[in-house]
Amino acid sequence: MEDGASPMHISTPYEDPAPRVLQDPIGVNLAVDIDGAPEHLRQGLQQIIGSHNVAYFVRAGSAPAEHVWNVRFEHTEDVASGTFDVRSIAAGQAPQITVRYNRTIDAFRALGQVLTAARAAEVAALNNTDALRTPDFTIAEQAQFETLALMIDCSRNGVLSVNSVRAMLRNMALMGYTMLQLYTEDTYKVEGEPFFGYLRGGYTQDELRSIDDYAFAMGIEVVACIQTLGHLGQMLQWPRYAGLRDTNEVILSRAPETYAFLEKLIKAASAPLRSKRIHIGMDEAYGVGEGRFRGLYGQVEGTAIFVEHLGRVHAICAQLGLRAMIWSDMLFCLAAKNNALYAYYDQSNNPAEALSRVEGIPSDIDLVFWDYYHTQPEIYARKIQQHKELGCERPWMAGGAWTWSRLWCHVPFSFESNRASLVAAKSDSGRVSSFMLTIWGDEGNECDFFSALPVMLYVANHAHTDKHEIDAAFMENAFAAICGGSLGDWMAASSVDELPQATDMRTQMPSNMSKWLLWEDPMLSFMSPQYTGLALDEHYACAATRLLDCALAPSTRYPLNRLLRMPGLLARVLSLKCNLRDRLARPYKAGDRTALLQVAETRLRPLIEAQRELWLYHRARWMRIYKPFGWETLELRYGGLAARLHTMYDRIVAYALRAPCSALRRSRAIGVAAGVSRHPALLPGRPMPSDSMPVDSVDVCDSVTVAPGPSMSADIGSGLSVGEVPSWLPSITSADSSDDPAATSVGLGWPVTACTPALPTCSIPACGPLQTSVDTACAPAPLPVMTALPALSTHPADNVTTINALGVRELGGEGDFWLQPAPLLPPELDPQDSFPRDIGCLGEEDTALDSVIDSIPELEEDLLCIYENSYTSLLLDYGRVTAPSRLG
Repeated sequence: MEDGASPMHISTPYEDPAPRVLQDPIGVNLAVDIDGAPEHLRQGLQQIIGSHNVAYFVRAGSAPAEHVWNVRFEHTEDVASGTFDVRSIAAGQAPQITVRYNRTIDAFRALGQVLTAARAAEVAALNNTDALRTPDFTIAEQAQFETLALMIDCSRNGVLSVNSVRAMLRNMALMGYTMLQLYTEDTYKVEGEPFFGYLRGGYTQDELRSIDDYAFAMGIEVVACIQTLGHLGQMLQWPRYAGLRDTNEVILSRAPETYAFLEKLIKAASAPLRSKRIHIGMDEAYGVGEGRFRGLYGQVEGTAIFVEHLGRVHAICAQLGLRAMIWSDMLFCLAAKNNALYAYYDQSNNPAEALSRVEGIPSDIDLVFWDYYHTQPEIYARKIQQHKELGCERPWMAGGAWTWSRLWCHVPFSFESNRASLVAAKSDSGRVSSFMLTIWGDEGNECDFFSALPVMLYVANHAHTDKHEIDAAFMENAFAAICGGSLGDWMAASSVDELPQATDMRTQMPSNMSKWLLWEDPMLSFMSPQYTGLALDEHYACAATRLLDCALAPSTRYPLNRLLRMPGLLARVLSLKCNLRDRLARPYKAGDRTALLQVAETRLRPLIEAQRELWLYHRARWMRIYKPFGWETLELRYGGLAARLHTMYDRIVAYALRAPCSALRRSRAIGVAAGVSRHPALLPGRPMPSDSMPVDSVDVCDSVTVAPGPSMSADIGSGLSVGEVPSWLPSITSADSSDDPAATSVGLGWPVTACTPALPTCSIPACGPLQTSVDTACAPAPLPVMTALPALSTHPADNVTTINALGVRELGGEGDFWLQPAPLLPPELDPQDSFPRDIGCLGEEDTALDSVIDSIPELEEDLLCIYENSYTSLLLDYGRVTAPSRLG
């Protein structure tokens, strides 16, 4: 491939780079000699082997694979810094792998390469079994940069938990990263400043110290990454800091109190860390000197303000023994008097002349050039040269994993843009000594940062070779062995942001169409004209099928694939939401109320359930990897979308049935369900477990005994009262409450046949899909119905847990709190189904219940009651609502 061509990953982004023919179980294990390793490696090796989420290591209590390779480490000064060599020696039944290294991080990068070699040997063993029994290989690499850094945004709502940071560090070590920067605008604690990072989940000093210790054991330097000029709006919003405000986002330069405060910030951020380097930010400080500064100090040229402020902050760092770095964009934007990114990347814009008119920047300040957009190496090389002309002999290059403003990392474009910057950074004309990969979370941090793992691996592999391309099979093997995922499947996840067919809409940044399609108003649907003629619903349906199949398939080889549930659920929502307005507009304009109702029941109702499941999983994943602070921002988005979908459904159904919404709310009854549910209890043909519910306890006569839907009563203390059965429902017999109204119970049964009378056009059978006409007098309902259940005890209250009436909302109630079957969990969340319980989870030290926690959303007490078993019992009382309790 030519040096200027796109990498192979971009040319076929949604197909496996190599056919995935390997099956479980793993064919080879690595037995690492921790006790015999150099002392400085032991703790780091224990961290990785004890907690990392791959199946290739021999662990205590686990049965080893058929073939075992013994791995030993040898520290030597004979190997240059940034290099290592790995040699395999066939020694009887257990081959010996020797790793010779200099730097600590090189030993862990070498271990990652041995893992990759084990995976490659499994592939080779498909044709030659000796590849596993007697491996014969050598590995030697040369790091292309003195520093290979990863920066993670912890300021846009999502603050990674300490366990998640540790999981990232384990991956970084096996990939060969030497530095971690946690970008914290106000998300770290400062003594005496309670409003700094108020309600933002900032890191404590102990947490930062713990992260630093964990990283140090694997040879990774943790560097504070803060802001000292712009991007301080979260802090400046509080009256406590009104005196430090220049604009809403920019701190006041030149004021003495500003520098006393910044010294506190720099001390707090750097004190828990071993590193004597610090990133002090200063990017995108738009409007510097244009707010309160102008009123206090008059009109001053922007570059002069910036350089003066930089000098004073640099002096604070120097006094504390810290070497500082800054983002370089403001030097270019201020010189061009243009805040747009165009000014930063304009090849003709060189701020050297503007800086010549002021004192200049300190010589020991490192400039970080960030560019995440271009795909031609020469553009990066020319800009790097301009940084050197500013007097910065050792500029940094920063690329980006495209995680911001989207729900899943766009891997293909991240590969393409980072390839260009890496090729430039390794070239003679643009060579730099340090490269940084950034992971940003703009617009609420909706994205799972672990979705950037393929990009992290791609950049790391590029940073350890002088070549311009990375072999496809090597990347596939490395991602499977180091991270535990299938690269082809993870590449396919980016299809949520790609059009199903080529268009002329390509720009210098990848689409984030899934974000727009998810949050756009479903009724107004202003995006729909832009994809007219594109079968986006089919595109997303195919994507959902593939991704959910990958996520739910049990596999010890690809445990990381379970994280593909997030883009899979997203794709499922979009498959129902795309073109929904058009599907509804056509019958509405034609006056076809039956067709309108059919769309509402077969697409809108399933969309409501799919959106709920996405919300629950996203919430669970957030609580799993981030601190809880910040989730409220995303939950408001989900809540707004859910409310609009419910309103849309109610209005359409009311129009189709010629009934006001309020009448529908009062008249809905138990037994009306959406046409399709993935829960096994709603799938016909599943056998009914005899130990939970005897067959003869289910009433399957001409009508089904149910309790009609209650509605809220205005009487104080009355709780719920029973409403009337709507006339448009099939024949439903109310539960006989003559003996004891408080003991009326109903529940969700297994599939049974319920007979209903002939239905007129546009009727909805109980718990069945929409039917426009029924010719027979007794039609079997393909889905189960709400059936009468036997009493559990002579004292029903002994078997239930009383909850507040508002808890009915978790049972599907809304408005006047009618009662319906709750949106149910998919089959993989059914507690009666088996879970793989031996797979570790990224971001979690305790792995015993990892897959269960990953699979089941954070079930609060009321949801836990509802979903505790497939059988639930509801006790209806005029004075209270009781939650379901387990039967059997």
